[in-house]
Amino acid sequence: MLEIIIFTILISTILNLFLKKVGIPTIIGYIATGTIIAYGFNLHEAVHNEDLKEIAEFGVVFLMFTIGLEFSVNHLIKMKKEVFLYGGSQVVLTAVLFSFIGNYFFSLDLKSSIIIGLAFALSSTAIVLKVLNENGDINKPYGRRVLGVLLFQDIAVIPILLMITIFSSVNQSISSLLTQTFIDATILLLGLFIAGKYLLEPFLLNVAKAKSNEIFISSILLLVIGTSYIAHIFGFSYSLGAFIAGMMIAETRYKHQVEADLIPFRDLLLGVFFITVGMQLDFKIIYENITSIVVLLPIIIVIKISIIYAIMRLTSNNRTSLKTAVSLFQLGEFALVIFELSFARDLIDPTIGQILIVTVVISMIITPFVLKNLSTIVDKLNGGESKVSNSSVVSNSELSNHIILIGFGRLGKNIANLIKEDGGTFIAIENDIKTVIDAQKLGLPVIYGNAAKKDILKSLNIHDASSVIVCIGNSEKLIHICEVVDEMAEGKKTVVKVNKYEEKNDLSRLNLSHIIVETEKTASAMYEEAISLD
Repeated sequence: MLEIIIFTILISTILNLFLKKVGIPTIIGYIATGTIIAYGFNLHEAVHNEDLKEIAEFGVVFLMFTIGLEFSVNHLIKMKKEVFLYGGSQVVLTAVLFSFIGNYFFSLDLKSSIIIGLAFALSSTAIVLKVLNENGDINKPYGRRVLGVLLFQDIAVIPILLMITIFSSVNQSISSLLTQTFIDATILLLGLFIAGKYLLEPFLLNVAKAKSNEIFISSILLLVIGTSYIAHIFGFSYSLGAFIAGMMIAETRYKHQVEADLIPFRDLLLGVFFITVGMQLDFKIIYENITSIVVLLPIIIVIKISIIYAIMRLTSNNRTSLKTAVSLFQLGEFALVIFELSFARDLIDPTIGQILIVTVVISMIITPFVLKNLSTIVDKLNGGESKVSNSSVVSNSELSNHIILIGFGRLGKNIANLIKEDGGTFIAIENDIKTVIDAQKLGLPVIYGNAAKKDILKSLNIHDASSVIVCIGNSEKLIHICEVVDEMAEGKKTVVKVNKYEEKNDLSRLNLSHIIVETEKTASAMYEEAISLD
């Protein structure tokens, strides 16, 4: 067993180091590791081992806990439209349509059709939120909608698992089962609510007073695992307990520290989860049922995108709706749980179950590639709206002694107004297409593009520019763009706005003219205003 663990860590490390260099998410590395280990050590049966599945499930448990940290009552109230309107509509409509298709067109029995329909309504919280958090898109309009839908889907898992229990129950009537579940849920929620309200804050206060990082982390692990186990005892999923624990801690002052400390555990256990996903890729089943899989997967994707897009389009613009829909096209990790549980309880035919599991895994594998190229894919689907004519904004021959403005958010717009008031010339580059369209309608020289691309900067005649101003908020993109600007500007005056000193230190190795720390300038301005009142 030890050699399997060593080889698993070795393969995943080497694979992910390589994939990171070529810009491929580590999720793919973990899934590939699982497949390699399964075939190399003949471990296809091991993935059905209960101990391994429980360890892997704790990756999802910690993910649900961190989601719960963001799911305080206040946050829920603020996101009620995204969660309940968008998420509720998506789950219900998708489940009903797929259940109808399974029952009417494929002659599956009603119970199987309902279970499959509900599983198809779910997307991958683990992959989508991980990628959106990494690229900083979680706070964008489409990111908030994606988060809201995923939150409702995660909550919906609870009644779905209950439904499987009801469908497979032969010794207990549905009414008695529902009554018992209601009693258990009431006891669980009431007990955790009382503990969270009266015991949690004093407990964490005493832990914090100890001023020991290891005691703090161990106490949080105790809360997460303990609450998950209590939920499991009452017949609910581990994930539900973790989610409630996250919501409880979200109401305390320790939320941000807890989140920072638990992210390494979450990511490590998610890695284990994705390795077990890779272990479920059985190429023999894929080969024998390749036609069914090749037909089934595109149909699922098209239907899901169409439903989500139609829901979002009622209140959102075309591009935001498309980005939300495409982000949620895949099947998710909870679908694997649902199919395996249904398969074990004879609610789904074994062959159909295996085809569905492989389909889920393949959809999860292609998801990071889709999300990485989301803007490009949406541009192609979007047709006319995204086709902004950059050449019509300004001619290259007119660009000389101008200011290049990278980023056209609130700060960029204010700088542009100052440049115009001073009689100067500027051209701005922005990667949010809606901002570009709105600016061009006003006749402003703003083009759509990625400022980290050398060809884009060349097209703006950076060599003839008087200066370059970088004012974007995403730290990772900022550093990448500044590296390219530093290489291309060749001694031109470069001014960069950063949010904190750590970012300034990261950029200090570059030959940038001025790096302005936002908090430093704000503090200075506020102090000057304060003393001027005397």
